[in-house]
Amino acid sequence: MKEQLIAEVQRQMLPYLNNEQLRKLRAAMEYALRGMEVIATDQPLEQEHTDAVAAFIAAKRIEGCSEKTLTYYRKTIEAMMAAIGKQPQQITTDDIRQYLTAYQVQRKSSKVTIDNIRRILATFYSWLEDEDYIVKSPVRRIHKVKTAKIIKDTYTDEALELMRDNCDSLRDLAIIDLLASSGMRVGEMVALNRDDLNFNERECVVFGKGSKQRLVYFDARTKIHLQNYLDSRTDNNPALFVTLRAPYDRLQIGGVELRLRQLGRRLSLPKVHPHKFRRTLATSAIDKGMPIEQVQQLLGHQKIDTTMHYAMVKQQNVKLAHRKYIG
Repeated sequence: MKEQLIAEVQRQMLPYLNNEQLRKLRAAMEYALRGMEVIATDQPLEQEHTDAVAAFIAAKRIEGCSEKTLTYYRKTIEAMMAAIGKQPQQITTDDIRQYLTAYQVQRKSSKVTIDNIRRILATFYSWLEDEDYIVKSPVRRIHKVKTAKIIKDTYTDEALELMRDNCDSLRDLAIIDLLASSGMRVGEMVALNRDDLNFNERECVVFGKGSKQRLVYFDARTKIHLQNYLDSRTDNNPALFVTLRAPYDRLQIGGVELRLRQLGRRLSLPKVHPHKFRRTLATSAIDKGMPIEQVQQLLGHQKIDTTMHYAMVKQQNVKLAHRKYIG
């Protein structure tokens, strides 16, 4: 509690003192309080303390984060606070380390999950530090969790052709072709309307993460299958993809995932899901020599590191390159 009191006094003095003066203030308080015990009272915390999470979420909303991301941020932060039992400004580095350790043990979570939580808490506390809610982020000394690099599966050409040949509707065939040739996210696809497609240029504008617009492209085969599907429809729904039965509502992400899982089980193909088409496109593009910066733009990634996670170069191509340039 003594450490929290000193940190709070420092925080209150941030607008008036420089770093050296704050350091001397801390040393003076530590000397003055030596041998003393500080006990917390039941007095209510300041409103700014209780509103710290809400203020952070509001700031991230202004920055353009999606509601899904904001909900994930809030739930992660609130779960941490509830487990530790302290307000954000009172939480220490040891509190967070113990929380992450207990979380991993109790839930048998992967290192990736733990690092995602650490990353969110680091973002939250960096914001609190920048906004002068706290003097120093307690997550600074908690380093990135080392995780094993796993080469994720992509679809083979044979698997893609099997799926195309065994589609039992024009809609599902068009969905597979569009995902496979454009690399768009499934959420971007289900949000498309008929009028969004430019068949002459074989392109369309999608709204990606953070409501960012970008152009995506599709091939000639996709164009034909999309036109065949749209010509077969008798409904007036402006959505590009709708349910197969009346009242022909806009198809949702869950509907696409379900159809692909069912198709995969029928064909004995492992792990058939929409995101795998995106990874397959990125890997294929890089294998064929497409510059990584162009793949990044195609996928709508803000950071090129994200693109590299999607695009895993095939080992056979590494072998061929070695023979060509070295051996």
